[in-house]
This record gives sequence, C-alpha cells and structure tokens, in this order.
Amino acid sequence: MAEFKRILISEIVIPERLRAVEEEQAVAIAQSIVEHGLINPITVRATPNAKGGKFTLVAGAHRMRAEQINEETEIDAMIVLGDKAEAQLIEITENLFRNDLSVIDRAVFVQTYREVWEAKHGAVEAGRPGNRVNITQLIADEAAAVGGFTRHVADRMGVSRETVKLLSRIAQNLHPDVRSAVRGTAVADNQSALLKIAKMEPLKQRQTAVAFRTEPDLKKALALVDPPAQLSKKQIEQATLLSRLVTAWEDASEETRSQFLEHIGLAEGADPLMAEIKSEANDE
Repeated sequence: MAEFKRILISEIVIPERLRAVEEEQAVAIAQSIVEHGLINPITVRATPNAKGGKFTLVAGAHRMRAEQINEETEIDAMIVLGDKAEAQLIEITENLFRNDLSVIDRAVFVQTYREVWEAKHGAVEAGRPGNRVNITQLIADEAAAVGGFTRHVADRMGVSRETVKLLSRIAQNLHPDVRSAVRGTAVADNQSALLKIAKMEPLKQRQTAVAFRTEPDLKKALALVDPPAQLSKKQIEQATLLSRLVTAWEDASEETRSQFLEHIGLAEGADPLMAEIKSEANDE
C-alpha cells in the first residue's frame, strides 16, 4: 500500500541509478514546477535503517533535483513498500517508457528490467501464475495476461514486439566498451548501426569502440577496424591502365578516335554491332 506524504529532501538517499541526472533537463523541470507546481510526486521506499536518510529514492531523480534547484527543502512523495529489486523495477518502468531515451539506453533498460524481474520472480513465461508482490503486482498481472515478457514490454511501450526483440538483441550482444563510446552521440540512437556492431565478434567491437573515440564518424571508424580488401599488384596496374585509357579517349580528337576504332576492329565496314558501337562512341 502506498502513502502520499510531503517529506524532507535531506532525508532521501539516492542510490546508484541506471540513468544519470541531466542538469539541463532538471533545470527545465524546475522552471515548469515554478509555473505549474509539481504534477507528479516522486516515489520513495521507506528505509529507516539506511545510512544517511529515512527514505530511498525509487523514481523521480530529475524532479527531486529540480526542487533542489528551486531551493525547496521538502517534496511531495509516494512512499511504497518493497525491497531493492522492486525499487529497480519501478525505476526501470518509469524510465523505459520515456520518449527521450536513446535506442541504446532503451535497450539497456529492457534487458535490465528482464534480469531484475527474473532474478526475483523467475522466468517470465506465457501463462505463468502468481508473481504478485506488492508494488509489482500490476506489472505481473499484465505480463501473465498478455502472454510473455516481450509482448508485455511492447504493449507498455507502445511499440511492436519486433522492436523489443531488436532492443534485447542490442543489449545482449553490444560490448560495454561500445556502449560507453557511443553514448551521447547520434550513433546511440541509430538502431541499424547498433545492430550492425552487435553482430561483430567481441574483439572487433572493442576495436570499434577505440576507433570511434578517435574518429567520431562511424563509417570511417569501421573502415579503420575492418578496411576494404587490398587490391593485388596486377589489379592496381589494370585499374591504372583503365584510368589512362578513359582519359586518353576523352582528350583525343575525332580523327584519333576513328584511328583507334579502326585499330581495334571497329572501323566502318565491320559488322553492324561494331558499327553501332563506333557510332555511339563518336557521338560522345
């Protein structure tokens, strides 16, 4: 059962969080609170034995920081019952369905949600009974009703099940070094690029992370890690000759072109196909 109460900010302990507080976003929320008040209270759980406070923050770090910016000493809060795992699920649930999350952050949240859930309640499977524990009861009921974790998350996020599967694939296969390297860049929100990197073997992914820190253009970074196949000496010679032939043809006069065509058997009087080729060449 949850209790609504106004509590001292100084009595709230902030645990290590999956999503760091972004100061610019907190400032924007602070301005909104000045104009409209705090619409949604933060969520905390009672932890009277915790070092440094009577409550532990579950959800609402940006709102709490916003109130601190506004020099408030108290904040509206929903106090819920639950252990650390349940608190993690609530935090993930709140952040998972935000529109401003990048693809990579959303992928991490989906994977962490599943890991925490299964560690506490067992594997999420279609038709699994039970899984009703205090503040996660609603989530559990939904998971059982819709028939599986993937659909459960997809329905709550408002996306397709295929999207959830792709996010899970990114989270499970993307090397931590890559996550760290691309976070905060455009690549972090590029699902196709993340899936491409996730298919690489771990060593190549680590090399990609190092290259990306040096060269922020992903295509160039990937080229550094996996350069195109080198041409043989013979292929290089032939490519050079072709280039020279094309240049010579463009620089040649009509008379010289005719002489060349005659030399290779495309002069007038040759078969119709050759004549047509000559005609097209002279038209250039």
